Formats: sequence, C-alpha cells, structure tokens
Amino acid sequence: MVSSRESFDKTLIQRESGWVTKLPISLVIITFNEEAHIERCIRSCPFVDDVVVVDSFSTDRTVEIATKMGARVFNEKWKGFGPQKAFATAQAKNPWILSLDADEALSPELAAEIIAKFSGLDPEAGFLVPRRSYYLGRWINHGGWYPDYQLRMFNKDKSQWNSAALHEKVEVKRQLKFQHDLHHWVFDDVADQVQTNNRYSSLGAQGLADKGRRFSYFNLLTKPATKFVETYFFKAGILDGLPGFLISVSAAYSVFLKWAKLWEIERVQKRS
Repeated sequence: MVSSRESFDKTLIQRESGWVTKLPISLVIITFNEEAHIERCIRSCPFVDDVVVVDSFSTDRTVEIATKMGARVFNEKWKGFGPQKAFATAQAKNPWILSLDADEALSPELAAEIIAKFSGLDPEAGFLVPRRSYYLGRWINHGGWYPDYQLRMFNKDKSQWNSAALHEKVEVKRQLKFQHDLHHWVFDDVADQVQTNNRYSSLGAQGLADKGRRFSYFNLLTKPATKFVETYFFKAGILDGLPGFLISVSAAYSVFLKWAKLWEIERVQKRS
C-alpha cells in the first residue's frame, strides 16, 4: 500500500506540468463518515476537471476534507446505493463519469491508462476495472476478491443507474475492460467487517423478500456452508493465509444472517 502511494506521489511530482490540462471527466463519490479515505480517493484522480461528492450528513471531517480538495459537495439524505449514485451522477458537469467509492483509489497505472485511452473511448460502453482489495495488512488475490471487476467509468448520456438498494449497477449497452487495478481499502478492521456484514445482510434479506423468496431451514443450514467451501477452497481463499480464512468465514456468516433475517421479516409480516 505504501509503495503504491509513494509511487503515485512521485509520478505527480515528476509530471506536474502534465496534469495542468484536465480531461472532461467528472469524478463522483458518495460518502458517509469517510474522513479516513476521501482525500486519497480524490488525489488518485488528478486529471479530472470536476469532482462531485454527495454526502449523507457525515458527522466527521468528510465534507471539510472534500471541500478543501476542490470538490463540489452536496448533502443528500440516504436513499440507497443506486438512487444516491444516480443523484451524484446528475450533478456532474461532464458526460464522462468516473464513479468511485470513497475507500477506492486509482492505481498510478490505471490513471495513466485512462488518460492514454480517453480520446478513443466508446461512449456507449461502460468500462470495467479489476479491483484489488487491501485487507488486514495484505493485498487479497483469491477467494473471489480478485479481479472483482467493477464498472467505474461510463458516459451518463448513454447509461443509467438502476434503483437497487444493494448491488447497484450502471446499465450500459456493452462493457469493455481497462487493464490496470483499482485499489480498495475494504475494511478498517474486523469489527468494521462485522458491522458491514450486518448492514448488507439486512439489505440482502429484504431483497429476497421483495423477490418473493421464502425462508427454509434447508437454505439456512446449507447456504452458509456452501459459501465457505466455495470461497475458501474452490476460489482459493486458502492461499491468502489467515485473511483468506477470515474472508471465507465472514462470507458464510453474512449468508447465514441474510437467511435468518428473511425468517425474521416473515415473522413480522405474519403478525401484522
């Protein structure tokens, strides 16, 4: 992580004059209490001429830092990932959107690739990037966490966000790929991971209910175990050491919570 950061800073210093001419790209970020990440995210995209941050009323220094970095900051009540990112995209000055999460940052190589290819980009395509996550002191290469392609660049005039509360995505005519990595600082610690599992499993359970899926003891018992085996063995999480084991256990636990919460939702519905 440090070497990538130092490499990027060195690149900026060596090519300072090269960054003066900005590209017509809007960087859009949605935030809530992201003071630990937001500066790194914005600094990794020095070639954009517009930075939009949509904040859900953070209680830390997120807005202060983003404003200091030159971002246009909008306060918007949280409505779900899809609607929030759609709102952020609507505030952008440019058709071309680079949509990042606050805990993500372009690698120097990916930044250079975007700059080199920008003039020839297909406006009807969405561009996927391989995302590499940093977790418990190491970059994760297995367990389904890499390459973990994410659609992060698109033309807003030729695309639209769906309305999903979780697993939001941009709907485009076709998808193309960039070669170099997007870096992702996925969790601050194990406690943060547990909190995230709790939050996302609630959204996942509601998603199952909305689709008409029904709770079953069979799914509650088998799906978490299946998820662990898939992540740790079939997707080689075992090769990432203890972090890989914790990722696999966490993935299984999240699935368990999702099905347990679906049972809870059905209980509430029966009582009402």
